[in-house]
Amino acid sequence: MQNSSLLEYFENNTGRTIDKWIHYFDIYERYFHKYQNRPVNILEIGVYHGGSLQMWKHYFGLQAQIFGLDINPWCKSLEEDRIKIFIGDQSDRLFLKSLKEIMPKIDILIDDGGHNMIEQIVTFEELYSHIKDDGIYLAEDLHTSYWTEFGGGYRKRNSFIEYSKDLIDQLNAWHSRDNESFKVTDFTTSANSIHYYDSILIIEKHKRNPPITKKTGKL
Repeated sequence: MQNSSLLEYFENNTGRTIDKWIHYFDIYERYFHKYQNRPVNILEIGVYHGGSLQMWKHYFGLQAQIFGLDINPWCKSLEEDRIKIFIGDQSDRLFLKSLKEIMPKIDILIDDGGHNMIEQIVTFEELYSHIKDDGIYLAEDLHTSYWTEFGGGYRKRNSFIEYSKDLIDQLNAWHSRDNESFKVTDFTTSANSIHYYDSILIIEKHKRNPPITKKTGKL
C-alpha cells in the first residue's frame, strides 16, 4: 500500500521538528519512491530533533530500518523502534570506518550533517562504498559550498561542489585516451548517474561494464 507523500507528512507533522527546504520534497519522491515498502536500510547524517528520521520511517514502511548519525550525544535519546542512532564525528575517518563494521550496507545515504567541506568530502570518500550496488547517495544543502564560513567559496577548489565536479570525469573515464592521468576508477564502475539540483547532489549506483557501441540497419 502506498504511504502518504513526504510533503504531505511534512505539512501535517505534529511530531518532532523537521527542517527541510520545500523544493527538496519533489526530488526525494523522484528517487525514493521505488524503495517504499521494501526491506531497506536508510542512513541520514544529521539527526537534529529526529523528525526527519520519523518521516523516513513512516514513508519507507514497516520493512525499513532507519539509522541516524550525529555528533551531539543528546541525539541518542531519540532512538525508537526501527530507528537506531550512532554518535560520532562525520569528519573522523576512523570513526566512519568503524561504523561500517557494525552497520549493514545502506540503500540510501542522506548527508544532511554539518555541511562544511571536509565533513562532506570525508563522508563521501568513506561511506560511498558502503552503499549497496543499486543504492543512492544524496548530499543536501550544498549551497554551503559557496559560503566561506563553511570552508566554501565560489569556484574554491576545496569546496564540495568543485570536488564533486571531478566525479563527472570519473563517470566518463571509460572513454579516456590518457591512461596515465585519467583512469577508470571504482567510481566509474559503480556509478550509473549523477544529478545536480539546487543544493542537492544525487548519485545513483549500478555496477557498470565498459560501454559498447553497435550499428544496425542498412547504409
